[in-house]
Amino acid sequence: MIRQKQVWPWMIAAIGFVALVAAAGFRATPGALVEPLRDEFGWSTGIIGLAMSVNLALYGITAPFASALMERFGVRKVAAAAMALIALGSGLTVFMNASWQLVMLWGVLIGLGAGSISLGFVATIGTRWFVKRQGLVTGVLTAGAATGSLIFLPLVAKLSETPGGWRTAAVVVSLVALSTVPLILLFFREHPADLGIPPFGADEIVPPPPPTRSAARLTIDGLKTASRSKAFWSLAAAFAICGATSNGLVATHFIPAAHDHGMVAVTAAGLLALIGVFDLIGTVLSGWLSDRYDSRKLLAIYYVLRGVSLLILPQLFDDKVTGFMLVFVILFGLDFIATVPPTVALCRDHFGMSAPIVFGWIFAAHQIGAAIAATAAGMTRDGFGTYAPAWYVAGALCMGAAYLSLRMKRSAVEEPPLAKPAPAEPAGPSARV
Repeated sequence: MIRQKQVWPWMIAAIGFVALVAAAGFRATPGALVEPLRDEFGWSTGIIGLAMSVNLALYGITAPFASALMERFGVRKVAAAAMALIALGSGLTVFMNASWQLVMLWGVLIGLGAGSISLGFVATIGTRWFVKRQGLVTGVLTAGAATGSLIFLPLVAKLSETPGGWRTAAVVVSLVALSTVPLILLFFREHPADLGIPPFGADEIVPPPPPTRSAARLTIDGLKTASRSKAFWSLAAAFAICGATSNGLVATHFIPAAHDHGMVAVTAAGLLALIGVFDLIGTVLSGWLSDRYDSRKLLAIYYVLRGVSLLILPQLFDDKVTGFMLVFVILFGLDFIATVPPTVALCRDHFGMSAPIVFGWIFAAHQIGAAIAATAAGMTRDGFGTYAPAWYVAGALCMGAAYLSLRMKRSAVEEPPLAKPAPAEPAGPSARV
């Protein structure tokens, strides 16, 4: 029994990690394929950026509803369906020949699938299965996205250099996503109580109450409650800036920006993969730190470091990789998504057991920021012939996010982690605490 209590939560986290690594394939694809799609179809950077924006926006908007669907129908079913949708959308892109098809497949289908197994999935696993080590687990799971990009990005960039090679890359992403569906369906479990064990670090087994409301109602009610809190708006605004400067700008436009300065796509992709290496280190370390230190101060430090790295980036582009560019890679990589563990921790502190759904809404803000930045940066490049203004604006916004983080209250649980038990049977608390 003791062994089960210790092993099963980590097994569930491991399955979640594998799924997130596979889902990250779609994140590695867009930046490497801007040039091939532009060359083959003649589409502008703005049009391709629009498809990416739809993807990023749906990725975020879907997240809070997906968290509620997981509450209503189960994590296993929702996660398996999400991976199947990513596989379908990526696989069908090989047949497209018009820009609207790119928007529908890459933007809509993959966006919906990715949003259903995004950081809300991370928050759900962390809060259901762990009482202790929540920050560390959140960091490791979040790092799965970086690991996925690290695995896929160099391969996608290499394939994209050959005529029609982007289609092979899309098929690879599709097959990897599809391969995780049996793993999730066969081995994933919903709650520790299903196995007769408490969450890691807890002593009591408390069966989760049966859901009494629809997923949409759960999601909307979560937003209504959270929207009355200043902490929610501070976190949402800062996380929108996080998304704009990471997924929207660097992940989407770094490779074409480097190409503008004479750097070959494979070299630029290698730098993004190296960012993924430092991201993996930084996010796991951030999870460990968020278990021990003030999450507001951690966020402020991360945003300042990111802002500095973006402000100096336009001076560092060259056709060769210099030591100064490696400084950017290290600074930006260490905090690329290191913001997630302290943001989840602050959601848990302020919103208790509503944290996964509230974080889903905050993540929606993250992706809306990413969507705006993806389109705006593409339009900046089309209008000015350079990405430089986009980098400077992004750096300034990061300083604003640091300020918002520091202004938050330290901790004020606005919904208690444990509901008061009923006199007869404990029906309120969940094993997710």
